[in-house]
Amino acid sequence: MESCKIIEYSNVFLSCFSDNAQKYTPMTREHGIVYILSGKLEINEGGKITYLYKGECAFIRKDNRVSMTKMPFNEEQFKSVWLSFPRKFLREFYQTLDKKQLPKDAERQEISVYKLPANRPDIRSLFESMTPYFDADMPPTDKLIRLKMTEGMYILLNTDKCFYSSLFDFTEPWKIDILDFMNENYMYDLSLEEIASYTGRCLAVFKRDFKKVSHLSPQKWLIQKRLKVAHDKIRNEGKKVSDVCFEVGFKNLSHFSRVFKQQFGYAPTK
Repeated sequence: MESCKIIEYSNVFLSCFSDNAQKYTPMTREHGIVYILSGKLEINEGGKITYLYKGECAFIRKDNRVSMTKMPFNEEQFKSVWLSFPRKFLREFYQTLDKKQLPKDAERQEISVYKLPANRPDIRSLFESMTPYFDADMPPTDKLIRLKMTEGMYILLNTDKCFYSSLFDFTEPWKIDILDFMNENYMYDLSLEEIASYTGRCLAVFKRDFKKVSHLSPQKWLIQKRLKVAHDKIRNEGKKVSDVCFEVGFKNLSHFSRVFKQQFGYAPTK
């Protein structure tokens, strides 16, 4: 039987458990490090696949099209710990650094997934020290969480100097092609604010840029995209209406049937 538990403290670190079925998690909202306690994690970075196994760790950049599939491995359920670095924390941490000691030749990397060296005692110590809190009634204090975040920062900075430029670039994030992103992620329940963030924009800039590529509003574009995909799946793949409805991102079967008929002139069952 499948189960999934997420425990989160102050939006900083969490643990996920999956007994047998795969769990799909779209994208990441903040820079972060993920550590695998057991099981297997598949990270898809625009078609480039990275696997993480027990004891392995990776840095994952925010504002990207990275998706993750969690699964059991070697008869062990999936367990991971995620440590994220919100923008506010990064700004505050940056202010504590001696600017004269910052590497001047650090270049910001284009990659979104950076697999950290295996079997490092500092990485193992950081994440395994968090695990007792997942089964305890007393949550970690904010001060302790901040210490763990600071520890994670130094792990990254001591691994590769490229992290100086990647983590402390507070200019506008890279922009991702809007339609490419929406074509790949139309099925997810994302707000316009989230879509804007994932494509490297504030909401106002997202709306302005969207008008340049479509005469529809973002909401209407998503509905039409979902309906076109649903029509193809029902007609050409012979899938059940009830399955397709939720597969393409609709939450309600009656609403799906109504807008489908409005779009194509007949009910999906026809």
